[in-house]
Amino acid sequence: MKLLVINGPNLNLLGIREPELYGGQGYSDLERLVQDTCAEAGITVTLFQSNHEGAIVDEIQRAYGIQDGIIINPAAYTHTSIAILDALKAVALPAVEVHITDIENREVFRRHSYTGMACIKTIAGQGLDGYRQAILFFQAYLGR
Repeated sequence: MKLLVINGPNLNLLGIREPELYGGQGYSDLERLVQDTCAEAGITVTLFQSNHEGAIVDEIQRAYGIQDGIIINPAAYTHTSIAILDALKAVALPAVEVHITDIENREVFRRHSYTGMACIKTIAGQGLDGYRQAILFFQAYLGR
């Protein structure tokens, strides 16, 4: 099984950005968690992070015919990007949306997810462990 894990804007600043919300672990800790969980599950993983909407769209499009699923934390683009929604719908790969914080219990504008409309599952408010949960979900969902 092959998974693409996409992280959007400012996630490269984990550990620095609002640690009271996102915790003290850095982006390298997230990468290690994803890589270790995938290795244990026998999953090949590609990690991608960008602060640029178009780069995220390009990466989603590149996944077509290569990846079996997408785990995406679009960050702020969750609430604004119809382009990312359309890209997810276009490639029609199963996708799981992950949010480190519980977006339902934050500012009102964060409670709507465009990208979630193209996802089969959303995991929110579980910290970095949400990524592990998404990987294990895919392992069961894709049955490999």
